[in-house]
Formats: sequence, structure tokens, C-alpha cells
Amino acid sequence: MTWAGKTLQEFQAALASDDPTPGGGSAAGVALGQAAALAVMVSDLTLSKESLKEGWSISERVKEVALPLLDLGLELATQDSQSFDAVVESFRLPKETDEEKSQRRVAIRSATLGAAEVPYRTAVAALNLLKLLPELAEKGNGNAASDVGVAGLLASAALKGAIFNVEINLQSLPDDYGVDMRKELPSLIEDGRVYSRKCMDAVRIRLSN
Repeated sequence: MTWAGKTLQEFQAALASDDPTPGGGSAAGVALGQAAALAVMVSDLTLSKESLKEGWSISERVKEVALPLLDLGLELATQDSQSFDAVVESFRLPKETDEEKSQRRVAIRSATLGAAEVPYRTAVAALNLLKLLPELAEKGNGNAASDVGVAGLLASAALKGAIFNVEINLQSLPDDYGVDMRKELPSLIEDGRVYSRKCMDAVRIRLSN
């Protein structure tokens, strides 16, 4: 099962159900793909106009980053659900003997680490896109400035939502699990805050002109 093969209505119904998957991590992956799609649209609307040559360079860079995210966002949405399902399954392992308890503990930790790694990838991808959007808002097609704004909001939501999911999984693991992720999270959070604000400011300035 992949969420990419579902209709929007089916995905929303699945989110609204009491099944633990899909959840916020999958929603973050979908938001990432939607942010990328809007960024591609604005880039194409800029590249199609000779009068907007100043925005061609940033538009081409945005497309290089965003086009792969159209598929990756949906893949991450599916992987997020699968990784959490693996966590649930690991908790169902037998725990009658000491050996079973040990094997179960290892399986739970391994699955939980996997459930942190998927949204971490979502967060990194979202930030890579978000970093480009302030310049696209500034130099891209002004008639689509609001679309850059929505792309920025969606990318920011994907980033922040994914980080929540990384944090909640890492919190249940010993400190020697996910060391690299733990180290990078503060800069991801701060960079996300900075570029989200830069994007919103650039969009508002462009809309006021």
C-alpha cells in the first residue's frame, strides 16, 4: 500500500480514522510534496517570461530541488506509516523469557529509530526547499507571489511537523541512538525558523509592491 495511490479523499479519511497510521509524519510528507509542486509551478511561470530573466536562475535551482520532491514527499508519507506500523508490531513480540524480552527490546529500539529516521529525511528535504523560496518570492513571477507564500507555509509545516515526529521517537530511545540526528536537530529547528520568516517577509514585500 502506498499513499500516492490513494485519492485525496481517501487519504484524508485515513488521517481522520482512529488507526494510528497515517499520522502527522505522513501528513508532513504530503505537505512537502505539495510545497514542491507549488514551487515548480511558480518557477515555470517565471521561466516562461522573457521579462522575468532576473528570476530564471533561482527558478532553475528551485526546480532542481523541487521536482524530485514531488515523488519523494509521497514516498516519505508511505514510509512514515510503514515505520510506525513496524514499531507497533515490535511491541507485540513475545516477552515470556529473558531472551524474548531482550530480543523484543532490541526490535522496539530498532523500529523506533527507523520511525525517527523517516521524518528526519522529510525535515531535511523541506529545509532544502524552504531555503530557496525567499529568493523565488523576490524575483519570481509576481502574479504568483501568494503561491510562493503557500509553498513556504507548507514547507515550514512539513519541516516542523517532521521534527515533532523525530523528537517524540528519539525521546523514547537511549541517548546513544540517533546521535547524528540529535546533534543536527537544533540547527534544523533554527534554520527552519529563520527561512520561514524570510519567506513570509519576502512574500509580503512582493505583494505590497
